[in-house]
Amino acid sequence: MTAHTSHGERPLVSIASVPALLMCLAAPAFFVARMPWAGGALVAAAMAGAVLVERPWRRGREATASAPSLVRDLSLIAMGLVIVNAIDLRAELDDLAMLRFTLALGGAVAVPYAVSRWVYRDRAIRFPWRGGERWRPWQWAWLGGVLVLGWLILPFYFITSGVYQNWPVVDTPDLVARLFVGVGAVGIWDELFFICTVFVLLRRHFADAAAGVLQAIVFVSFLWELGYQAWGPVLTIPFALLQAVIFVRTRSLAYVVAVHLLFDAVVFAVLVYAHNPGLWDGLFLVPSP
Repeated sequence: MTAHTSHGERPLVSIASVPALLMCLAAPAFFVARMPWAGGALVAAAMAGAVLVERPWRRGREATASAPSLVRDLSLIAMGLVIVNAIDLRAELDDLAMLRFTLALGGAVAVPYAVSRWVYRDRAIRFPWRGGERWRPWQWAWLGGVLVLGWLILPFYFITSGVYQNWPVVDTPDLVARLFVGVGAVGIWDELFFICTVFVLLRRHFADAAAGVLQAIVFVSFLWELGYQAWGPVLTIPFALLQAVIFVRTRSLAYVVAVHLLFDAVVFAVLVYAHNPGLWDGLFLVPSP
């Protein structure tokens, strides 16, 4: 198979899958195993593999200007991963930690975007806010479904697994406000990076299903270090895959952000509830610890 095909012929699997998978596997090396040397080695292997995959194809074709470059697209993902890996992702709410998150996560989106637009000049990364259509009834229904599912599942997950302790205690109005801002900001960033950057770049080369699975590896690995541990991947893997599907169907960043923020609103409420026994008694089906 060739490394690149037209939009309608994007393969589920091809020789290009090897470097793409290596690049995405750098995420669990960085964020789950916390082995920067292994993550760096996987990034380097992925880029070398992309060069090997792409060069024979380029020699065999003259009209390459309109075809997406695997080397360029994987390099953009690599930039984001390396920038995020520069900081400790444990949830903290002090001024320095919030500044660190802002600079690193912001850079992980801004740098690949800037390189794509002004260096590579291919505008591979875009942020389609509205998608050009009004939200349909199923979209409004799903927003309600997200709240109900979050209310049913998240308290059980956070409290029975004890992972709420991966977030700092929030027992003052200032800390509660910081948690609210932090949870929401990271939720928005998730969609800017994992969907509008990683997923969008991968689907230039692979079928949507393959691109979705690959981006889910990166998405879930980041969330693991952030605190969604224990059996969290049972929740975060379907969420990452579903967000990719929804983005393809709606072409709307606004909608996937809305879904994510509603989910995160429940996360915020559960964390406050778990860290403050007796507060909001009766709000959830699982008693506070």
